[in-house]
Amino acid sequence: MPIPTPFQSRTAALCTSMRWKDWAGYHAVCAYDSYHEREYFAIRHAAGLIDVTPLHKYEVCGRDAAAFLARLMVRDVSKLPAGRVAYLCWCDEHGKIIDDGTVSRFDDARFRVTSTEPALAWLLRHADGYELTIEDSSATIAALALQGPNARDILQEISDGEIGSLRWFGTTEARIRGGRTGRMRIKARISRTGYTGDLGYEIWVDNKRATALWDALLAAGKRYGLQPAGLDALDMTRIEAGFILNGVDYFPAQRCLIESRKSSPYELGLGWTVNLDREPFNGQAALRAERQRGSAWALVGLEYDWDELEALYAEHGLPAEICSSAWRRAVPVYEPTADTQVGYATSGTWSPLIKKNIALASVHARFGQIGTRLEIETTVEFVRRRVTATVVRKPFFDPERKRA
Repeated sequence: MPIPTPFQSRTAALCTSMRWKDWAGYHAVCAYDSYHEREYFAIRHAAGLIDVTPLHKYEVCGRDAAAFLARLMVRDVSKLPAGRVAYLCWCDEHGKIIDDGTVSRFDDARFRVTSTEPALAWLLRHADGYELTIEDSSATIAALALQGPNARDILQEISDGEIGSLRWFGTTEARIRGGRTGRMRIKARISRTGYTGDLGYEIWVDNKRATALWDALLAAGKRYGLQPAGLDALDMTRIEAGFILNGVDYFPAQRCLIESRKSSPYELGLGWTVNLDREPFNGQAALRAERQRGSAWALVGLEYDWDELEALYAEHGLPAEICSSAWRRAVPVYEPTADTQVGYATSGTWSPLIKKNIALASVHARFGQIGTRLEIETTVEFVRRRVTATVVRKPFFDPERKRA
């Protein structure tokens, strides 16, 4: 049975659609309105506020914390400077991904790990011999993602810290002015991170300060066009950003019943996060061998041929139909000349911003080159057909403001 997040007294009052889903055991809003269009455009043109409390959070502290995390993660966390956040993944001994997430370094001996899957047992299993403590803070820390081009202005207006100087993937402590009089000082941890591929921040506070934080952000954001946003809008933006989703674009290795369902970082486009040439870490030998021989699969971005899609519908006297929300299902992808399946799309969406039908797909590695023309299955009037889908660069949407 899902439980409420600390923001539910606010989110429930605004969720007129009554559409919720279970996210990691919490109630999460799918869309506040009957349709999520307003929330999507708020993220891309103003700002959206998303409750991301259900993320799993772990505090790893102690003299050996850096060495411990470097041993578990594919990135060398020991070289991460204080005040920085790293996106990364972690693998089993065979180099197959267990989960992806972030590690934030607060100082020499304090770190926070965020993950999609519960990770406490996995962390504790590897902690023997290290001088550190591991605390599951998932149920005590609330989190909001403030995302969009106006996010910095909103946060600067109510923060005592210098948010303007916080670099991309930086993290800092700050005090946020809240309460009805604005005299309350909410202690918060702010990171310049997010899952939308846009300018944005994630704000982490103690549960008891959650509603005060929500109220302060909504009040300050009113003149900036801030809108609460649900998971439907978030899903569209993360696909535009080319971000993978655990359980959709890949499956965690420990849950796979067969080997063919498992993926390596290289097969998911995360090779850039792997630091091979260093002290031993989980999966290092297997990943080194894969880099030498090459990967079997590649995660690519696909762009549908719109003219072909229109033509298929025109055969029935119909206008082209597009899905109004992001989809998450396996859709076969073919090589046109040999008429053989070479992979499958895992998630996709019509992008209202770039006006294209896009998808993320896993294909045999030899078909992963930019410009490769493939075909993707589509159903028109209950008949399975195909349209050309070209391999394109990810992310599909990559605004400069994200890094500025």
